[in-house]
Amino acid sequence: MQELPADALAEAETPPGIEIRPLDTVGEVFRAADVLSEVWGGDRSGMPPNLLRALAHAGNYAVGIYDEGQMVGASVAFFAAPGARSMHSHITGLLPGQRRRGLGRLLKRHQREWALARDVGHVTWTFDPLVARNAHFNLRVIGARITDYLVNQYGPMDDGVNRGDESDRLMVSWALAAPPAQTPREDRVVAAVAVPPDIEALRDADPAEAGAWRPRVREQFLAHLSDGLVVGGFDAARGYLFVRP
Repeated sequence: MQELPADALAEAETPPGIEIRPLDTVGEVFRAADVLSEVWGGDRSGMPPNLLRALAHAGNYAVGIYDEGQMVGASVAFFAAPGARSMHSHITGLLPGQRRRGLGRLLKRHQREWALARDVGHVTWTFDPLVARNAHFNLRVIGARITDYLVNQYGPMDDGVNRGDESDRLMVSWALAAPPAQTPREDRVVAAVAVPPDIEALRDADPAEAGAWRPRVREQFLAHLSDGLVVGGFDAARGYLFVRP
């Protein structure tokens, strides 16, 4: 296995009682599907047990994260075209109450080690550009790079998290053996796109205001990309930071 770059993931410590392991049995697969359904507000269509079982059996990345033997999260990724040496991380979720424990970092570290051991050099995934905590994690903690803005990527979604909103997503590419991307210097930042600090709370408190953020962010993002800019980083005060490549 290749040596991993020194970064926040490599330095993350595994809390006592936490274990990440493959979904080897039908029972584990069904439990993982239940966990992911709970994370997404009761929706079972995002990762049904039969599809999850097929992906796991075919050798793709399918794991559960356990706390004292109880599954509290799951993650699923599948291989891309053979020549790409890449895989796409389709879904990762932790049960309510499991955030801020560093488990997301542990899952990504495990995913990276698993991928490198199989000669996979890149992992891609998508995330909602309005979710600031995910932008912070993906760009500042992991040091991945945004490669595209995908308008309504999955069409209408009927889960408790996305229902009633269009499914715009940012595509992320993570070069596993490369040093993490760094936040750009101030003199390189030429534009920024702000997002709310907590879109999930805003959707509950003020649905109309939350809904107004989607077209606003989409319009600004696409305009900057069409001008040849790229996302160089993210910070809580300004949002996505755009630079010239």
